[in-house]
Amino acid sequence: MKIYFCGSIRGGRDDVHVYRRIVHALQKYGTVLTEHVGDERLDLQGESGPAGVGGDQDQDQDQDRFIHDRDVDWLQQSDAVVAEVTQPSLGVGYELGRAVAMETRVLCLFRPSPGRVLSAMIRGAAGEKFLVKNYREDELDQVLDQVLEDFLRPPPS
Repeated sequence: MKIYFCGSIRGGRDDVHVYRRIVHALQKYGTVLTEHVGDERLDLQGESGPAGVGGDQDQDQDQDRFIHDRDVDWLQQSDAVVAEVTQPSLGVGYELGRAVAMETRVLCLFRPSPGRVLSAMIRGAAGEKFLVKNYREDELDQVLDQVLEDFLRPPPS
């Protein structure tokens, strides 16, 4: 099974330790195509594509296109998408929209807290192929064990 994991990169890296735990849990079920999202060395600038980040607008645009095209290709290959959506991210929202359009199963994980409300566009998308699960960080492992077994099981033919 190929799994696409989404988490904020340029929108903020405060939850990278949570992303790393989720990626590790997902690896029990298949190949995580985007395991780099859980890498603490990845900062707000993201990763370097073929051109790298050098302050040159053309090089930055080339890098961004490389990342976009590669990630869309990974989305197309994926059997399921799992996203940690507590930290708002335009990129994650875009990836989720593309996954929905591709009719890929999507699981969104959200940690409610004072001052944080999940976007209605995410919570309102819940349905047969789109699941939103609230959790607390101290219960992440148990929630993942409960939800992933059913969510990542291939649908009946």
